[in-house]
Amino acid sequence: MKSPFYTAEHDAFRDVMHRFVEKEITPFAHEWDEAGEFPRALYRKAAAIGLLGLGFPEEYGGIAADQFMKIVASQELAQAGAGGVSASLMSHTIGSPPIARAARPEVRARVLPQVLSGEKISALAITEPGGGSDVANLRTRARRDGDHYVVSGEKTFITSGVRADYLTVAVRTGGEGAGGVSLLLIEGNTPGLSRTKLKKMGWWASDTATLHFDACRVPAENLIGEEGQGFKIIMQNFNSERMGMAASCTAFARVCLDEAIAYAKERKTFGKPLAQHQVIRHKIVDMAQKVAASQAMLEMLAWRLEQRESPVAEICMMKNQATQTMAFCASEAVQIFGGAGFMRGIKAERIYREVKVNAIGGGTEEIMKDLASRQMGL
Repeated sequence: MKSPFYTAEHDAFRDVMHRFVEKEITPFAHEWDEAGEFPRALYRKAAAIGLLGLGFPEEYGGIAADQFMKIVASQELAQAGAGGVSASLMSHTIGSPPIARAARPEVRARVLPQVLSGEKISALAITEPGGGSDVANLRTRARRDGDHYVVSGEKTFITSGVRADYLTVAVRTGGEGAGGVSLLLIEGNTPGLSRTKLKKMGWWASDTATLHFDACRVPAENLIGEEGQGFKIIMQNFNSERMGMAASCTAFARVCLDEAIAYAKERKTFGKPLAQHQVIRHKIVDMAQKVAASQAMLEMLAWRLEQRESPVAEICMMKNQATQTMAFCASEAVQIFGGAGFMRGIKAERIYREVKVNAIGGGTEEIMKDLASRQMGL
């Protein structure tokens, strides 16, 4: 679809991304999903085309990128129909921004080049077994002891949690509430850190873990920002994370649409192709309508962000719009495929299993509605 927001530079990067996904991910997506992981070598390959560095400071190996370049990256990755690969491969986009924004210069210089080159893996650890989006009430404790913090507690549902080399961890250094929350960079080989791999409904190729911190000693220089400022830094992450999820979900919906169209033209029932049955044509039009509306909303919000606006309410609504579109299109695609849609191996089946993680991750639909209503003054 033509759009006035994309330049020749965006189109050139789209071509690079398309070739990368077509060669390095799509042929292996089913195999990696069944195996429950993908090769670490993929990180270096992604770094080589500039994917990992998008939007990070150039002095650390990053590449200047606007909102539309990030949309291109997210939506081309989605063409493989492998959300687990996308989630873990890009976990640094939520784990490393706080480092780039607020860590000490020597920490940034040591960590970011390793992550952006694909040598090391970065993850964000906020959610706890006793609470998801309620960041202000997290319980993992970091007690100052000389030139170290001693960290005890648990985090769960952590994307790339199994093999992350660097963990950006939300901890409580002070009293109750948001003012007592800080961020620490904890290295993966820290004594006292253990990890439990989790089995999931979808995103099988993405390693997801519960992290256990048993009196882990973390150098005080690994504090990201100031003590008690962690909540603010975490909140700064959310707009970007939700826009990224919205871009991906809209693209996953389009993948379902495209796969359903191709199958409906090929599959014959009652003496004619599925696509010649009115009910199937109507399903496909409904899917296409929702995808087009979601893409238009996404691009308009990206433009507003480029104008330095902060449309928080609309971004929350965008996240819900995209995940609902993905859910609708995945369901309809599987229905159009019939029995074949229930078999593992096609993109629509894989995407159907991944609907709920997107509706939950980054804030549930209910939380998005509550945040949006508050921004609207309700």
